[in-house]
Amino acid sequence: MLIGMGTAANVAAVLAGTLLGVLLGNRLPVRTRDVVTDGLGLVTLLIAATSAIAVLDPGLAEYAGSSAPMLIVLASLVLGGVVGSLLRIEDRLAGLGGYLQRLLTRDSGTAGRQRFIDGFITASLIFCTGPLTILGSLNDGLGNGADQLYLKSALDGFAAIAFAAAFGWGVGASVVTIVVVQGGLTVVGAALGDVLPDPHLTAITATGGLLLVGVALRLLRIREIPVADLLPALLIAPILVEVIGASR
Repeated sequence: MLIGMGTAANVAAVLAGTLLGVLLGNRLPVRTRDVVTDGLGLVTLLIAATSAIAVLDPGLAEYAGSSAPMLIVLASLVLGGVVGSLLRIEDRLAGLGGYLQRLLTRDSGTAGRQRFIDGFITASLIFCTGPLTILGSLNDGLGNGADQLYLKSALDGFAAIAFAAAFGWGVGASVVTIVVVQGGLTVVGAALGDVLPDPHLTAITATGGLLLVGVALRLLRIREIPVADLLPALLIAPILVEVIGASR
């Protein structure tokens, strides 16, 4: 599978969802939206499990020690959560969205233009600031496949229907943001794949799998885990692998 196909699928899904949303308007029942979201949440759990099981990888155990992988993931999430909450990543992302919306909709002129801009900003923020954007794009670049981005494509496509019913074609314009953000992160993942050894990449994959569990719990409306605050764990995991491996 070619690197970048996940982003291409995401763009196609958002455009298709926008078209359907504009055509359907407000006719889509809330119950239907909830059922589809629940199904996507269950699939997210499945993908999370296949990623998190990387903690049992023999290569990681050989490099860091047989008892270290679980501790590495645990410490990464704890330390990452502390760093992320102190930096207030989740709150700052929400604040950034509010700021951009106020900035770009001020003195916007006609109602139609304002509606278009509102749709573009809202869709761009929702489609490009979530954990699946970061995890999926990095994994796509690392060569781990685009399963997470395909899941995100399904989520975004369905969300685009609802948003386009309210905001119109401005939602479809968000594909520009998707290409820039996800494409850039995919390139970063490809660069890391040439630099980081396999055990370090395995630790990132396992830690990312648990973050996806948090995404699934949010989709299933079980608990609103601030997954964005845990994202620093993806940076901490390979550092801990290197520290533990070097000390053996």
